[in-house]
Amino acid sequence: MNHKELIDASAATLRQRLGAAPPVAVLLGSGWGPFAEQVQQATDVPYADLPAFPALAVGGHKGLLRSGVVGTQRVAVLAGRKHAYETGNADGMLGAIRSLAAWGVKLLLQTNAAGSMDAGMRPGELMLITDHINFVQRSPLIGEPGDGRFCDMSAAYDPALRAQAQAAASAMGSPLHEGIYVWVLGPQFESPAEIRMLRGFGAQAVGMSTVPETIIARHAGMKVLALSMMTNMAAGMEDEVLSHAHTLATANAASDRAVATLAAVVQSLQI
Repeated sequence: MNHKELIDASAATLRQRLGAAPPVAVLLGSGWGPFAEQVQQATDVPYADLPAFPALAVGGHKGLLRSGVVGTQRVAVLAGRKHAYETGNADGMLGAIRSLAAWGVKLLLQTNAAGSMDAGMRPGELMLITDHINFVQRSPLIGEPGDGRFCDMSAAYDPALRAQAQAAASAMGSPLHEGIYVWVLGPQFESPAEIRMLRGFGAQAVGMSTVPETIIARHAGMKVLALSMMTNMAAGMEDEVLSHAHTLATANAASDRAVATLAAVVQSLQI
């Protein structure tokens, strides 16, 4: 099957197994997996049953779509993403996100693990992304035909939904940091010199995901909201050795509060 046929087949499977699309899809990054347990009346569809969805090979990413409710909000939760550092290509989640849009999902709420480049934003704390820097300068839209490829990114992270998220987090006593997220390719962590450069660009957090998916979702006409969990201070800011195991350990330690905050945000959203 060609790309469109894979997406159509995936959307048809989602409709057949899960019915009408929920308004919100939540994409879970490293350390956010326990949020899937918050979903009630859940029905699971493995990525393997959805031909436009990727096969995953990174620890902490299950490769499962779970549909149900969080409070009164209908959601589809995507447990895992494919990263550009796995193949060198930025389009790993292209088929999955376009399938969600074809199914009828209106909002992609992304989560990720990130390194903090702000001394006042500590590991375990959360940041609401207000904008991003595509430092990699790769696009999942390469090869896309027509003038639609020139996708506007001036308000990629929906301002009204950001305000709703901040209000929900503040109401539960967990106000969110806000800032700019910079995407680096990885999989190696950044050097101290690179972090000094990226801080000079005005970014507060750095990570290896999220930006390609934001571009895909905006191109597909979906709104985007995104939360970063700080799992470490960026290289050179403190005396620590960075590793994926360290990222997961810090994320797991912070996961209860992060999941509770995410659940409150999801329930508050009015699309």
